[in-house]
Amino acid sequence: MEETIKTLIYIHAFFGGLGLVTGIGSIIVKKGSKPHKKMGKLFSIGMIISSLISMPISWLPNHENIFLFLIGLFTIYLVISGNQILTFKSKSKKLAKPIDKIISGSMLTLSILMILFGTYVMIKGNSTYLLFVFFGGFGLSLTIRDFIFYKNVEKTKNGWLSNHIGKMIGAFIASITAFIVAGLGIGNLIAWTLPSILGTIYIVYWRRKLKTKTVANTV
Repeated sequence: MEETIKTLIYIHAFFGGLGLVTGIGSIIVKKGSKPHKKMGKLFSIGMIISSLISMPISWLPNHENIFLFLIGLFTIYLVISGNQILTFKSKSKKLAKPIDKIISGSMLTLSILMILFGTYVMIKGNSTYLLFVFFGGFGLSLTIRDFIFYKNVEKTKNGWLSNHIGKMIGAFIASITAFIVAGLGIGNLIAWTLPSILGTIYIVYWRRKLKTKTVANTV
């Protein structure tokens, strides 16, 4: 059994590494270019496969890791949702389709359950499950923003692009954090927060840039 788990961990590491490398590449190259699209696809494939493998492993004996499970769950949501949001690039798509709402609704439901479950276990005296409350709150915030966007698709020019960048960078932040904390075993405050700080700065930069372009085009 342990040998099988080790093999799965190696496969997880391979696809995780693929995601990290192509994630960096997609950030560096020009947005919307062929290299960006190709690396974006590889990033998505790498992150989803890596996360799907890590989630069940994180519950196995001697490999329990709530953090990895939650990171995997959110990475899958962010990547799938971040790619699905690209369908709003088409001017003909003015309303959210059932698949859009299913993706966001599923994460919304899971987030609420995570908050309730985490709160319940914490009341019982296990503070470790604060992570469930934290990630649940984060997921709730993201999915509420999804539904706000769905209601204002026509009013938010380039909203799909801002949303796409935010979610894909969010997935990249999650993978970098998981690699540093779980892969390298560095669990200090800097390791936990630095990827999020840098990623947030990058997201804010792009959102302001897109907002400036939108304003310039309307003048």
